[in-house]
Amino acid sequence: MHPDAIIQSPASAEVVDVAVAVARSATEAGPVKLLVPDDDVSDPVVSVVVPAMDEELTIGDFVAWCRAGLDAAGVPGEILIIDSSSDRTPELALAGGARVLCTPKRGLGRAYIDALPFIRGQWIIMGDADCTYDFRQLAHFVERFREGHEFVMGSRWKGSIEPGAMPFLHQHLGTPVTTWILNVLYGSRFSDIHCGMRGITRDALQRMHLQSQSWEYASEMVLKSVHMKLRTAEVPVTFLKDREGRVSHHKRLGWFSPFQAAWINLRAMFVYGADFFLLKPGLALFAVGLLISLPVTFGPFSVGPVTFSLYWMLLGVTMAVLGLQSFYLGCVVRVLHDYTGSATARWLGLFRYTRTTVACVLLFLTGLGFTSVLVAEYVRSGLHLHALQMHATYMAVTGLLLMIVSFMTFTSTLLLHAAALRRPGLDRRP
Repeated sequence: MHPDAIIQSPASAEVVDVAVAVARSATEAGPVKLLVPDDDVSDPVVSVVVPAMDEELTIGDFVAWCRAGLDAAGVPGEILIIDSSSDRTPELALAGGARVLCTPKRGLGRAYIDALPFIRGQWIIMGDADCTYDFRQLAHFVERFREGHEFVMGSRWKGSIEPGAMPFLHQHLGTPVTTWILNVLYGSRFSDIHCGMRGITRDALQRMHLQSQSWEYASEMVLKSVHMKLRTAEVPVTFLKDREGRVSHHKRLGWFSPFQAAWINLRAMFVYGADFFLLKPGLALFAVGLLISLPVTFGPFSVGPVTFSLYWMLLGVTMAVLGLQSFYLGCVVRVLHDYTGSATARWLGLFRYTRTTVACVLLFLTGLGFTSVLVAEYVRSGLHLHALQMHATYMAVTGLLLMIVSFMTFTSTLLLHAAALRRPGLDRRP
């Protein structure tokens, strides 16, 4: 149980009124407080976990929908509302039979982090308390959990979207484009990554270690589900428009809020998928750089009308160095975002310390030998640059490239092994 938690089980309407004051004081003071209804479920299998802030217009119906959905699915469950309201939301939720976790207003992602110690069910279903998602349809999620799936995404595109429920740009541009970007970056096949109704096992959520405090928690969850190789499924959901009189949170925050939410979600995609921009592009750039620079080692040559000389060689060296650096950074990112241990074991096996160090020393000495040709020419010429043979210059450039590559490989190997230290139990033999 959370150390700051205060569990209360109201037995009368008077105590329910006290619950509202407790909720408001919790929002202002800081500690989280758990309020428990009289008809609390003792051993839930499903936990419906939903943040709410000033949703008194819909919270009563939402809790009723959840209870109807649990009954239809034939599974015992609890409803846990993470509340930071200043209105009657906690009172109404508690009266409807939901547990209410009163927390300070610290962001949507932080609400789920705060709730984790209080979740009792083995299967968790998330969403919004504004009755835009039909929680009477929980059976689809329960069926997928029973089949062994660990992460179940709702999809409005596989279900239905009520006319007026989504702004035109969100429906036809924002969500489809960002979903496409994520699928390209991660090789996934989601159809609606921004769907707020989703399910995950408690074990998977604990292993996920969510960090996001705000809107980007949704993308973080999807991205980590891919990194963790969770058994994933999609189910159709119904998306309804806001009720008359309710103003969405985006509208409450101003016209810029949807764009800000889109930007921070894209940032999460790029951060957790940084290897997409580094690993394969870096390896390709490195290969092209070597293809340009190495053939010029012993002097210029022509291919048709194009003469490959020192300037081409310097371009190739630049490309090779940038590409190799990107590739090694991509390897480190793979280790940092590795939840199964497979990627870490693969890279440590490829870059074993002793074997890689010996190879780097040999490569460095080879490069030093190539460079020494230019140094010897320089000494023999009486330290006059104009007397140097051009072939020595070309060989020296290749030598410098080999020395740079050896140093980068050695230091990147150290970095890979350092990053892997956070994962116990892996084979790190030299």
